[in-house]
Amino acid sequence: MQRRGGRVPSGHHLSSRLRPVEVDPLAEYGLPSKGEKRLLSAKTQETFYSKIAERYLAFCTEAGDSDGLQKQFARLAIDSNNKSVPAPTTRPNTTTTTTERIQKTDLSQILMALRKLREAIVASKRRDDFATQVYLFAIRLGILSSSHETYHPALLYLLKVIHPAHNLSSVELQEVVGYLVLDAACRRSDLAEAYTLRNKYRLKDPKVDAVLRALSRDDWVLWRKVRRSVDGHKARIMDFAEPQLRSHILKAFGRSYLSVSREFLETQTFSSWSELVDRHQVGWELDNGRVVIRKIQGRS
Repeated sequence: MQRRGGRVPSGHHLSSRLRPVEVDPLAEYGLPSKGEKRLLSAKTQETFYSKIAERYLAFCTEAGDSDGLQKQFARLAIDSNNKSVPAPTTRPNTTTTTTERIQKTDLSQILMALRKLREAIVASKRRDDFATQVYLFAIRLGILSSSHETYHPALLYLLKVIHPAHNLSSVELQEVVGYLVLDAACRRSDLAEAYTLRNKYRLKDPKVDAVLRALSRDDWVLWRKVRRSVDGHKARIMDFAEPQLRSHILKAFGRSYLSVSREFLETQTFSSWSELVDRHQVGWELDNGRVVIRKIQGRS
C-alpha cells in the first residue's frame, strides 16, 4: 500500500535496486599465509594463474609500445623507492594522471596476485612444470618492476626447492642463476657472494662475468658496454649498481679536469646536466657550454 505523499514503504522493491558487487578476480583470494585455503587446489591455482596472465597482457596492451611498457615498470620502481611523494604544486593533467594511476595499480595487483599464488604453491608443496612456470614469470616480472621483494625469494625457492625435485632446463637454470649472481653483485654489493654463487652453480655467462669484472675494477667504460649488450632483465638488475659506478666516474672527472664541455660530460656519464646537478649534486658550474669543475686559485 502506498503511503501519503507517494512514498514507497522502506524495503519495497529493494532487490531491484541492488547491484551485484563486482570483485576484482585478482583480489578474490587472500594470502594463504593468512589462512586462505581455496588456493591450495591445483585446479584453482591454474585458473587463478590464467587470470593473472590475462591481466598482464591487458597491462602490456594498455602501455602500448616497449618504451611505454618500460616507463610503467620504471614508474613502479621509483614509487617503491620513494614511499612518500609531496603533493604537486600545480594541478596535473587529469586524464594522464588517472591512466598512469590505473596502470600502476594494475601492476601492483599483478605482483600481489603472484605472491598469493606462490604462497599457495609452497603450502601445497607443488613441484612440477606449472610451479616452475609461475615462479619464472614472477621472477621476470619482479625484475622488470625492480621489486626485489618479489624476485629474490622466488629465485631462492626455485633453485633450492623446486629445481632439486623437478629439474629446470639448462637454459632456465643458467637464466635464474645469472639473475641471482647479478643481484648479489649489483643490488647487495657483495662480490664475494656473487663469485661464490657463480662457481657453485657453474654459471657460464660471459656477460655476467664482464659485469663482475667491471664492478671489481670500477670500470665505467666496460660497464656501459655490457649494459648495452644484455637483455632487459639483466639490465634492470644492473641498474641497482649504476649510481655507484657513475659516482666513481664523476670523482675521476673531479680529480682529472679543470673544465670540460657540457656535451662531453653528458656523453661520458650518460646523464644530462640537470640530472648531474639535481640527482648527483656535483656542485660544478656551467659557463657558456663548459662545465667548470675546479678553479685555480691565484697567488696572493
